[in-house]
Order: sequence, then C-alpha cells, then structure tokens
Amino acid sequence: MLKRGFLACALLCCIAAPRAATHAPFDCGDIAVAFYEHGALYYRDGNGRWTGIDKDIIDELGKRLGCRFHGFVDSRVRIWTNLKGNTLPMSVSGLATPERLQFARFVPYFTARNYVLLQKNTSPAVHDLASFLAEPSYKVAVIKSFKHGATFEPWLSELRRQGRVYETADYSSLMRLFKLGRVQAVLALNTSWAPLVRQRDLGEGVKIMDWAPKDVIVGGLVLSRQLIPEATAEQFALALHAMREDGTLRAIFTRHVGAELAAGMFNF
Repeated sequence: MLKRGFLACALLCCIAAPRAATHAPFDCGDIAVAFYEHGALYYRDGNGRWTGIDKDIIDELGKRLGCRFHGFVDSRVRIWTNLKGNTLPMSVSGLATPERLQFARFVPYFTARNYVLLQKNTSPAVHDLASFLAEPSYKVAVIKSFKHGATFEPWLSELRRQGRVYETADYSSLMRLFKLGRVQAVLALNTSWAPLVRQRDLGEGVKIMDWAPKDVIVGGLVLSRQLIPEATAEQFALALHAMREDGTLRAIFTRHVGAELAAGMFNF
C-alpha cells in the first residue's frame, strides 16, 4: 500500500512533459522550507556554514524556477507536526506514508537504504536482525518520527515492546548516544554514515551492517497540499527531472557522498 500510494503521488506530480521545464522561470513566490540536520543531507561544513544535498537541491530549484525559498532549521518532529497542521508549506528528504499522503505531496529526488551501525565490541554472534533481538541487553537508537522501511519497522516494534529503543530528537543526539556506548546500534542511511566514515568520526572498528539490502527508502520534497498549489508541485517535479537528465543531481550527490554512493541514489 505504501509503495502504491507513493507512486500515485509521484505520478500526480510528474504529469507534464519533462523537457517543458526549459521554459522561462515559473514564479512560485516566497516559500518557507524547513531543513533538518542529517548527515550528508544537511550539515555544517568546516567553516560552520550549512551545506548538504538538500540545500543544494533547494538552491538549484530556486535558480531554475524563480522561487524565493526561506530556509530554517527545525526538528523533524516539529516539521511533521507543522506540515500536518497546515502551518508549514514545505520540507525536504521526506518519506511518504499513507498518513502523510493525506496532507502532503512528495516529489522524489533520491533513494537510499538504512544500515545498522554496530559498536565494535558487539558479540560476533550478532550478524542479523534476529540475532540482535536474541541479545536482551542490546539496545538501538533511532530518530523520533523517522520511518525506516518495511524490514526495520517490525523489528523496531518488537524492540520497543521490550523497552530496547532510544528515540532521539536529531542526528547529533543519535550519534552522541552511540559514541558514548549507551546503545549498541543505530540505524542510519548511507547518506548519514558515509560522511562520518570519510571524516573518520566513527573511528576504526565500527561495524556497518547491511541487514536489509532489498529495502529502498525514497526521499523527496514534502509539499503541503493546502499551502503549495498542485501546479507548483508539478513545476518542482519537472525541474527535478531535468536536473536528473542533465547530470545536476549526480553532481550534487557526488559532491557530498562520493561517486560510488551517488551512483546508487537514482532508483526512484
């Protein structure tokens, strides 16, 4: 149902001919867009300035469509609350669910999947979801309000039933728990852990486990059905399609996660 709903929404936003996006700028006016800090999607660079895939996507849309985006940083929980309450027009890198499709349209621009980051001293016997469950003292941390896909959600539900899940407000808090050893595992998209590996912030010996290789998480623009006209959503979809076709998306992904991971972010 989730996949069908998402595809229906994506098709709704992409009904015009893709190459029509080469016309003169489409003035969509002033739009507030909420960002959230999360790995390569949105982070501070070495000079303390905000950067990331999501910022580059929004900047490029502004150039192509003439939109005046007013970005700000907020927690993911407040973002979803405000979108649902029709007080926020737009956010980024959101995952569609049947509930969310009631109040928002989603325009996809990347795919990823969740990996499990394990502490280096976890038991060698822990090699999949079932064996982690079998270690009653082991806990996992996730970001509150995040959705983790078909494989991980039932697993997390069982861990929650056993009181073995920490829910954090943001990515920084998630990684702090992990580095302090308060939890044995965290769930992270490859767009999240890849920059940490490149910067060596994870340290040597952290185990990166691919326990759901068939899962696909589709991230996209999140557009309020009440506050963003459907015609504007269609223009966003056209522009993103053009960015994919002309190599702009690949260049943005490569800049933040490297060429190897970037190549696998187009399965939408």
